[in-house]
Amino acid sequence: MDGNNIEPTGGCPVMHGGNTELGNSVTKWWPRSLNLDILHQHGARTNPMDPDYNHREAVKALDYDAVKADVRALMVDSQSWWPADWGHYGGLMIRLAWHSAGSYRMGDGRGGAGSGNIRFAPLNSWPDNASLDKARRLLWPAKKKYGNALSWADLIILAGNMAYESMGLKTFGFGFGREDIWGPEIDVNWGAENEWLAPSENRYGDLDDTSTLYNPLAAVHMGLIYVNPEGVNGNPDPDRTALHVRETFARMAMNDEETAALTCGGHTVGKAHGGGDHAHIGAEPEGCPVNSQGFGWDNPGMDGKATNAFTSGIEGAWTKHPTQWDMGYFDYLFGYEWELTKSPAGANQWKPVDMPEDEMPVDPTDPSVRRMPMMTDADMAMKVDPIYNEICQKFRADPAYFADTFGRAWFKLTHRDMGPKANYYGPDVPAEDLIWQDPIPKGATSYDVDAVKAKIASCGLSSAEMIATAWDSARTFRGSDKRGGANGARIRLAPQKDWTANEPARLAKVLGILEPIAAETGASVADIIVLAGVVGLEQSIRSAGHDIDVPFTAGRGDASDAQTDADSFDVLEPVACGFRNWQKEKYAVALEELMLDRAQLLGLTAAEMTVLIGGMRVLGTNHGDTKHGVFTKREGQLTNDFFVNLTDMANSWVPVDDGTYEIRDRATGAVKWTATSADLVFGSNSILRAYAEVYGQDDNAEKFVRDFVAAWTKVMNADRFDLVA
Repeated sequence: MDGNNIEPTGGCPVMHGGNTELGNSVTKWWPRSLNLDILHQHGARTNPMDPDYNHREAVKALDYDAVKADVRALMVDSQSWWPADWGHYGGLMIRLAWHSAGSYRMGDGRGGAGSGNIRFAPLNSWPDNASLDKARRLLWPAKKKYGNALSWADLIILAGNMAYESMGLKTFGFGFGREDIWGPEIDVNWGAENEWLAPSENRYGDLDDTSTLYNPLAAVHMGLIYVNPEGVNGNPDPDRTALHVRETFARMAMNDEETAALTCGGHTVGKAHGGGDHAHIGAEPEGCPVNSQGFGWDNPGMDGKATNAFTSGIEGAWTKHPTQWDMGYFDYLFGYEWELTKSPAGANQWKPVDMPEDEMPVDPTDPSVRRMPMMTDADMAMKVDPIYNEICQKFRADPAYFADTFGRAWFKLTHRDMGPKANYYGPDVPAEDLIWQDPIPKGATSYDVDAVKAKIASCGLSSAEMIATAWDSARTFRGSDKRGGANGARIRLAPQKDWTANEPARLAKVLGILEPIAAETGASVADIIVLAGVVGLEQSIRSAGHDIDVPFTAGRGDASDAQTDADSFDVLEPVACGFRNWQKEKYAVALEELMLDRAQLLGLTAAEMTVLIGGMRVLGTNHGDTKHGVFTKREGQLTNDFFVNLTDMANSWVPVDDGTYEIRDRATGAVKWTATSADLVFGSNSILRAYAEVYGQDDNAEKFVRDFVAAWTKVMNADRFDLVA
């Protein structure tokens, strides 16, 4: 049974040559190995665009008005293969935009609408996204017409905006500029569950304490965007549901007023679909047969009627006029008492008590028939929770205030992961600077960079102090939602200046010396911090015997306290920094895993992560000046000694009691260095060792320095969207 008895007949009764299914990974035998693929998921090998294609330039050339007009027109162009409710696709398109954007979570900035990820698994097949594949098919003619310049990511959100505007809401604004990816975002941890809609207990420390929802998750079940519309674990209890609504929306950076506005405004239009027995609904897009062409959740009984469409199992509209932006949601919610009932599909929902038939919405297919409206448990939470109730009463009394609050919250929801306004394009970009956009004033560029470098070089700071401060300033950047980074110099403001990761005493010393140089020269503090890192690096490079300059581009600005939402920056606090060999406390997740996660957020490749670690160690930039991983006798010089000594078989590697390791001379047993697992992984992981061996070669000492400088500059400029706008 070892396979040697297989006859080479050319037949293929069981096996074939290619490893073509995801479930058969060649590394499945070692599930604890680092998934370095998350660093290489969206590169040139997956992107079908020409190498010289520039999406920002393409977007600038779009006929924005024509695009908007075409998208608006398709809202009322009902198709027989998926008929529109009341002849209007507005509710469906809003749900598509919402669910695309609503996967965002503030904890790590992942999810959201910015990349068009809802096109791919698992999001395209989440139970909560049932039949949203239809919405995208309806949008295909617009995508096909405008081509590369109109990304799916932009089109999906634009469709939501045009839906609202076609139903009477003046939206707050819209920014083009999102760029598509071409495969799933495999870096996103959506939860550990192996089944859809598994009990919520699987992702809470205590289900009755909503703050114990595991970070960075923001949804209560695997496969849902927010909360279970039927109640916690499907058990109706609006008071309890309100607590979970508050927590999940807070994890999307929404306060109570924004949460209430989004809930009420989202349910002012459209309907839920659960009009019959859904036992025969077909498989989701990723699971359906090839002849379905990714057209999932087949409903054999639909018969060309919008009434029979399938989504959640909950059935009914929230308002009397579901294709109009009005105050009907509040009229229903507060104008009637509500009682628990079941949808035709068996889902828990609420119905009004003693509502006259003529106050009910008409059937979405047959206007001669009236249908009972409904509310979900989350809707009832708006009524029973005293905080939400007070907010809703304010909305009800002032329709203009409600519309404005909703419009702003909708804009925030759909643009939260786009980063600063430099990434927004088009005529509808609001002029107003919003604090959640982390605004940064434009910085000076006219100062004499060389003269400033000379002042920094003579200021008395060590190279390690300057390099570490520059790194700490830049490492907060997250490519997921384009927040953080060195621009703005928010490292000098609360809360960053007090983070343990930033060594507050050392940081205060460095800033106390650098800030006067900024004031004297006209450069921003943000530029001075990065430029000090350049000076420190060049000193270390020269002392190692190399003549390589570190690039620098001026123009960073300094944000103020008034431009900084301190609370929203709390989530950017590093709990570990593998690059500076530090973690705040012991975690269930290994330091090297946290390092890999940070590398992905910084947009680094595995090779870039490797070269940065090796350089940072020998530069002596460890947090607290620890010596773990400092495999060199030339600390402070940018050498490849880390890799030379890591790969030297004259050394042995011995664990000690505190979770660290001793590097001993194999012959004598003498301790030469100490290390963490974030150091030794570059020798133990076969992929990382391959990179380490490159940098440990005799002929690559200078290549190592060049590559380090390139990776360093990439991190320092990760948030310089102003340079490519």
